[in-house]
Amino acid sequence: MTEVDSLRPLFVVLVSFVASGAIVASHRRPNLREGWTLLAALAKFGAVVSLLPGVFAGTVYVTEVVTFLPYVEFTLRADPLGMLFAVLASGLWIITSLYSIGYMRGLGEPNQTRYFAAFAVSLSTTMGIAFAGNLVTIFVFYELLSVATYPLVAHDETPEARSAGRKYLAYTMFGGGVLVLAGTVLVYWLTGLVGEPTVAFSAGGIDAIATAANSDPLMAKIAFVLLGVGFAVKAGLMPLHQWLPEAMVAPTPVSGLLHAVAVVKSGAFGVSRVVLDVFGPEVVFDLGVGVWLSVMAAITLTAASIIAMRKDHLKQRLAYSTVSQLSYILLGLGLFGWHGLVGALLHIPAHAFMKLTLFFCAGCIHVETHTDYISEMAGIGKRMPVTMVAFTVAAAGMAGIPLVAGFVSKFYMLVGGVAMGAATPVGYYLAGALLLSGVLNIAYFWPVVYTAFFEAEDAHDAKPLVEFPLGGRTAATIEAVRTDGGDRDERTGDVDPDASTTSEPDGETPIPDAEGDDVAEGDERDENDAADETEDVEPDDGVVRPDFAPGDRDFSEPAERVDTGDYAVDMNPSDTDVRFSPESGSADHAGERDGSGHVDEVSTHDHDGHDDDGRDDYDGHDDDGRDDYDGRDDHAHDDHAHHGGPPPGGWTSIRGASALLGRETTWFMLAPILAAMTLAVLLGVIPSEMAFLDLIELIVETRLEGAGVGR
Repeated sequence: MTEVDSLRPLFVVLVSFVASGAIVASHRRPNLREGWTLLAALAKFGAVVSLLPGVFAGTVYVTEVVTFLPYVEFTLRADPLGMLFAVLASGLWIITSLYSIGYMRGLGEPNQTRYFAAFAVSLSTTMGIAFAGNLVTIFVFYELLSVATYPLVAHDETPEARSAGRKYLAYTMFGGGVLVLAGTVLVYWLTGLVGEPTVAFSAGGIDAIATAANSDPLMAKIAFVLLGVGFAVKAGLMPLHQWLPEAMVAPTPVSGLLHAVAVVKSGAFGVSRVVLDVFGPEVVFDLGVGVWLSVMAAITLTAASIIAMRKDHLKQRLAYSTVSQLSYILLGLGLFGWHGLVGALLHIPAHAFMKLTLFFCAGCIHVETHTDYISEMAGIGKRMPVTMVAFTVAAAGMAGIPLVAGFVSKFYMLVGGVAMGAATPVGYYLAGALLLSGVLNIAYFWPVVYTAFFEAEDAHDAKPLVEFPLGGRTAATIEAVRTDGGDRDERTGDVDPDASTTSEPDGETPIPDAEGDDVAEGDERDENDAADETEDVEPDDGVVRPDFAPGDRDFSEPAERVDTGDYAVDMNPSDTDVRFSPESGSADHAGERDGSGHVDEVSTHDHDGHDDDGRDDYDGHDDDGRDDYDGRDDHAHDDHAHHGGPPPGGWTSIRGASALLGRETTWFMLAPILAAMTLAVLLGVIPSEMAFLDLIELIVETRLEGAGVGR
């Protein structure tokens, strides 16, 4: 490798940071603001791609910015491993920016300028992580990424969003960041014991670390654990994963950023740097820490898959799927061998393409139908055929079905596990965990596909979801009776105040009273006699029992809700309502908030979930707010005047030419979905023609050079 001084890595980092200022300055002109976003995304991707030919030829582009400490510089370095992450993140930012325009406008989200500016800054810090030349530099950008993405996690400004944002910072910044800093200090000290102290990355590992590991293996193990766990926090390794599902309160494009591109991948990328460029694969294997890394990853991918099966909320299920899938990368890094490392690194882009497709589909469903729960999606494949086909393809890839990217990366790791099994039986167990996880992936993705395409709205069965009592229950026939006196609809959670627990169904069957006698229609029970009967019963065991006499409240009506303005459903319609089951109900209205967060006035929303003037700020939009930028007519939206689940009469069927013309949603959202899905398919069908595989083979060969490990 030949190092060449160049400012291009610095330009890649700064271009979106500078663009964030232009985005803020254009806050009164949304079209111009989003134009700056797309321009910065294209410029960043073009600058990254311009580095690829030189990197393939063995050139490393270096920008030395400033010296922190003796032998420690703030350095940006574009090498093959950094280019893998940089090409992926910068390329997917383009389609995520397009998707964000359709999503944010489709919901009429507030604070869009802050959203796009924070997005741009997040990509700057992501590029800094990709091009970091040493542990100090990657630590700085690692912490800055947490700060930059906090406004995105807490975007909706609800108590749930703020709580999720605080937990996100606590885990990733004050937890993982502190561990990374401690590990960096320990590496600096260890290398100083055998020569000049250094924390600079070196292909195949730092030579001084190998020497220090031989003389003091315990301290070397501690340093690896600190660095590995610190970066694994962002990668969602259990039990450090809890911030990740709660971050689902963020808008769906942010979820795609968190779970597919920037944040979680920065954690996996950090672990890759530690294994490949700080300690080196050979030292990691000799210390025995690589096996433990793989074992923890195998436990995480299995447990997270089982938890995902219990989640009815689609984004929650995808969140735990992310926890599981990221563990594939960590597991592959612990498989000492060519195939294992290639599979681990190839799963970085493979998972990004597939998971971004899945989140884009979930967000599209939310915008168009306000449906977030799998148990409410019966027959939705008729309403959104292209979206659900893309979801199915990406889900098949996540399960390792051939012809999609997930199969290729998992196949490499499976071969690596079997090869490792020749040296230690643990390899066979790890290979078995990979196979088991594939089965579990099918178990939690198939219900979504089956519900969407093979179930009817009027005969929807909640099986095989495990969120409810074992065995499932039929949502169309079972009604849950609540103590507030109404029959609650099992799917929507709405209470019918006219239905009383003592009423006669259809006026036919009398309801027996407490003594077993039938109470005919019109008969009234003497409340005083009932009270006297209660008073006459004396406890004979000396136990003081509560008074169950009825109070003043009429239980035939729902209890009055105390409106404090702090409920998520009273605020902006978005993905803030992350409930654990659809029985929690859904909001038909959202209020306008003042600066204190309280609801000033409840406004009736139109079929898009926001009021008629919610899009007046956008240039060139009519009252419908869509036709000017997607060219669609109104018929595709007639069936989502409700909030969640199929409308009365079932979903409007879109098929044939209408489906091919994208009538189910805007092209701002549909085009990114199809683009991400296409990339996942191409990486699965022609991986050798994709630059990612060539880049990964170059990375692995340089890291294993001299280690005596072949294919």
